[in-house]
Amino acid sequence: MHSLALAATLPAVSPVVNPAGATASGGVWSFAWLVVALPLASAAVLLLLGRRADRWGHWLGVLASTGAFVVGLLAMLEVLGQAASSRVWDLRLGTWIDAGALHLDAGLRFDPLSLTFVLLVTFVGTLIHVYSVAYMEHDTDRRRFFAYLNLFVAAMLLLVLADSFVLLFVGWEGVGLASYLLIGFWNHNTPYAVAAKKAFVANRVGDVGLLVAMGLMFAHFGALDFGTVLADPAAHASEGTLTAIGLMLLLAACGKSAQFPLQSWLGDAMAGPTPVSALIHAATMVTAGVYLIVRSGAIFEAAPSAQLVVVVVGAITLLFGAIVGCAKDDIKKALAASTMSQIGYMVLAAGLGPVGYAFAIFHLVTHGFFKAGMFLGAGSVMHGMDDQVDMRRFGGLARYMKVTWITFMMGWLAILGIPPFSGFFSKDKIIEAAFIPTDGAQWRAWVFGTVALVGAGITAFYMSRLFFMTFEGERRWTTRKDGSEQHPHESPALMTWPMIVLAVGSVGLGLFLALGNRFTGWLEPVTGHVEHEEPVLPAGVLIALTLTVVVVGLVLAWRRYATATVPVVPPLGTALTRAARVDLYQDAVNDAVLVEPGQHLTRSLVYADHAVVDGGVKGVTHATVGLGALLRRLQTGYVRTYAATMLGGLVVLLVVVLAVQS
Repeated sequence: MHSLALAATLPAVSPVVNPAGATASGGVWSFAWLVVALPLASAAVLLLLGRRADRWGHWLGVLASTGAFVVGLLAMLEVLGQAASSRVWDLRLGTWIDAGALHLDAGLRFDPLSLTFVLLVTFVGTLIHVYSVAYMEHDTDRRRFFAYLNLFVAAMLLLVLADSFVLLFVGWEGVGLASYLLIGFWNHNTPYAVAAKKAFVANRVGDVGLLVAMGLMFAHFGALDFGTVLADPAAHASEGTLTAIGLMLLLAACGKSAQFPLQSWLGDAMAGPTPVSALIHAATMVTAGVYLIVRSGAIFEAAPSAQLVVVVVGAITLLFGAIVGCAKDDIKKALAASTMSQIGYMVLAAGLGPVGYAFAIFHLVTHGFFKAGMFLGAGSVMHGMDDQVDMRRFGGLARYMKVTWITFMMGWLAILGIPPFSGFFSKDKIIEAAFIPTDGAQWRAWVFGTVALVGAGITAFYMSRLFFMTFEGERRWTTRKDGSEQHPHESPALMTWPMIVLAVGSVGLGLFLALGNRFTGWLEPVTGHVEHEEPVLPAGVLIALTLTVVVVGLVLAWRRYATATVPVVPPLGTALTRAARVDLYQDAVNDAVLVEPGQHLTRSLVYADHAVVDGGVKGVTHATVGLGALLRRLQTGYVRTYAATMLGGLVVLLVVVLAVQS
């Protein structure tokens, strides 16, 4: 965290520099570094002061996140006021690494891509901080919880603002650490501690990919800053090398964004407090992989094979998550499966190249609002239902939790893609982009477009299932005979107001950003200008098809979970249903492919170490001791014995001499 500390302690910074050579100083740039420093400093204060900050520490956490949002907003307005060609600015913080051939400054890059993430992380993060004040009110470690939230926000902001892969890696690891601490916040519960460890290990697997990618970059580019590496990758490395770099970056993205085959940790990560799920698993951490792919777009464009693998991984994951979501009865795990699927849509779009970059980030932003709102809604339901998460024990909650019901409905309609809600303008664009043929390969457009279209229908089914099982139909609450009678009630204002704000974003943000191609135009300095390309089917037909499959999925869920009786005990179900309940056996596969072979390898190495290495050392020791014991028997202390020995030796010597002479 050396670079974070550096940013927090510098009273002034060098002028910001535009890649075109222009410079600027003063104004917002004189304190722009505070966007990372404020939440980092707050985390340090809350952790170092300990119990002395219990009474007010949560409000310091809220203030720090709010301050970071204000600084980020001012920086965005400053960049927005520049011409489109001058919207990339690098803020140098100081010399960081100067070792051998590697010379690297610590710096922050303020451009439309990074600032989009800054505003999303800080705005949604601030709402979640406010929500957490009430949600964690009775937790004795609330101050520590807010310290971890601030640490996470600071690390995520460093990740997206870094101007080099090395500094990005520092934020990347900081996010991994903070997520581990937050997922396992209630680590006195063993399954929760295990879930945190599982997330940490899965992310470390992905981190190896980022380390290898940086090693290859330095070997071929001689640098690790974005300006050098991403300027013209094909001029410094062969397509094979760039393919290897791209695949390693994809491995890193799969770990952080819970994409196939490193997705198994996401469902278990719901062990953390619900605000953690909203912050980490809706709007921030799981989107880091999408950011990495889009930021490294120049590398993937020069390596078509790696780019195709990105699309394949996104397509597999969006179907994988959707199928799993259909069978989950835990409201948070159903939303986690939904997150996995929606991130799959973003990864698919990012793999399509320039035609999909902007749509991937567009959906990332709208998803951050409606999914965070639904996670907070799930927390509100848990708050009113004594922390129950089983949707088979819900039902009919709409009349008792009206604010939660309405705000959750806005998020539900947005993720379904019902016009004019936000998801319609972002997810439908990804589906349209998937149907655009790349490099003249129409079969790819048909395959990936169909996958995206089918995924939309399944999404409509499982999200409608979640909504209807929770808020509609008959009441299935636990009663006195079950041991604890439920009395659902609405959450306090500190919890409902953030949900209302997110619901407003779920309704109108997509339309606001889509009008006049406002959002895609904003991202052009990073993603490049893309001429409109026609999909293999007319856009109007695709919209009609998408809405049709969505309505079909919604109606099927309505008939099965709103008008029909929902059994409290889940039925046996089909083979696919049973597989989806256990995440399509992903843990079993991981155990069989990775864990068990790893354990056997470890045991074999331990045995070899004990039998060969330790055995060899012990064998020499025993031989030396044995030889010493044998020689000791010759030391009798009798002169006649020594004389006889000397005589025997002389005889042997004479025999040898005579034998040699003859």
